[in-house]
Amino acid sequence: MTVQRIEQAGNKEALALWYKVTLHHVRKDAFDLSARQMALLLTVYTQGDGHTVRGLSEQLNVSKPAICRALDTLTKYNLIERKVDETDRRNVFIVPTDSGYDFLGGFSDDIMAFLLEM
Repeated sequence: MTVQRIEQAGNKEALALWYKVTLHHVRKDAFDLSARQMALLLTVYTQGDGHTVRGLSEQLNVSKPAICRALDTLTKYNLIERKVDETDRRNVFIVPTDSGYDFLGGFSDDIMAFLLEM
């Protein structure tokens, strides 16, 4: 790939940062989340409470089955929980977990550390 082609790809520093953080997480014994799973996780943790599958599907413009598959993985890793709404048991809310806060805290720390290196 030529330098010109790399420049066309976007901001080199931003891509280098994303590369370093991604590679760091691939190399350490951490959860290997897809981009969709990470976007979903960040949405749950940064966009307030009361998330449902339907709401997440609409917000992210992703099908409900794809959201459910991503949530299955995030639940398996204990990064989110599904909680039944006690006032309307047909609703299930997607809520953060302590493990999820720890994971994203570590991810955020890694981003900041690599950013300061640059």
